[in-house]
Amino acid sequence: MQSDTRTITEHFRSSELEPEKVRIAITLPTFRRPEHLVETLNSLEALNAGDHAAVVVMDNDADGLDGATAAAEWLQTSRLNGLVIVAHQRGNCHAYNAGWETALQTFAGLERIAVIDDDELATPGWLDRLRETAERTGADLVGGPQTPVFSDPSLQGCSKHPVFRPHYDRSGPVPILYSSGNVMISRAVLDAMPRPFLDPAFNFIGGGDSDFYRRAKAKGFGFAWCAEAAVMETTPSRRTEFSWLNARSLRNGAISAIIEKRQNPGAAGRVRRMGKSVALLLASPLRGVRMWARTGSAVAGLYHFQVAVGRLMAEAGLVNEQYRNPESN
Repeated sequence: MQSDTRTITEHFRSSELEPEKVRIAITLPTFRRPEHLVETLNSLEALNAGDHAAVVVMDNDADGLDGATAAAEWLQTSRLNGLVIVAHQRGNCHAYNAGWETALQTFAGLERIAVIDDDELATPGWLDRLRETAERTGADLVGGPQTPVFSDPSLQGCSKHPVFRPHYDRSGPVPILYSSGNVMISRAVLDAMPRPFLDPAFNFIGGGDSDFYRRAKAKGFGFAWCAEAAVMETTPSRRTEFSWLNARSLRNGAISAIIEKRQNPGAAGRVRRMGKSVALLLASPLRGVRMWARTGSAVAGLYHFQVAVGRLMAEAGLVNEQYRNPESN
């Protein structure tokens, strides 16, 4: 299959793949992490999902193709079938869009897609638990925790920082989701949403998933959380450094302001956003002290202040493209 020679090309397909049997596609974007990609694929193979599931690996490095090469070699001997594509346009939104579009075009009987990133490992039962939660709750989109596993075990206490904490603690229906790193989405959502699924404007700042969820909610789709369907996210030590945490916190604030601007454009919307941002800034010292007391981390205590500042910076057009240089992310 060659969907669009300018943007997507097929690199490899399992010889035993039977597209007509596939009901769940596990989409796996990758960029210059071939070693960990194989570990992620190993964790998926261990799920023993059967012929009704297949993996779609999307390599977003059209120049190097290390991920595509590693995935193709792995698929040649794996019980898990699938295909490897190359998303030629750089950016995480382009990679996700390429995988989701390919899954829809390849698997006529597709019912759901699941998403896992190339720095994550699926826990036992991950896929089944997401599906069971979707069926039990009737939700169209189901998310689960991305549990950080720090490369330096002595840093595991940093998991208390808000940027590493899941948004929900209990399984069941929730108002909305925020991350695409661990999610299952029904076919109905993809059929209803306009293309591209994720807006490329968010390619290098992140937030394309949050914007997608907001638009899906506006169309009436429902959300749920499965606390038991965790993925383990390998987290390098640099993500515990103040510079990275500060950049991520500012970025989170900027994304919230950008999405609110899309919901309420114009002068009146700007006044409301600015008012909210100033209110968050004024409330941040007290909220920060409470966060510090709860986590024992002064750095975590700065989070609410940083989010408020990030929102105000976004109003001035100052948004950190944290994904522009993925090697330092």
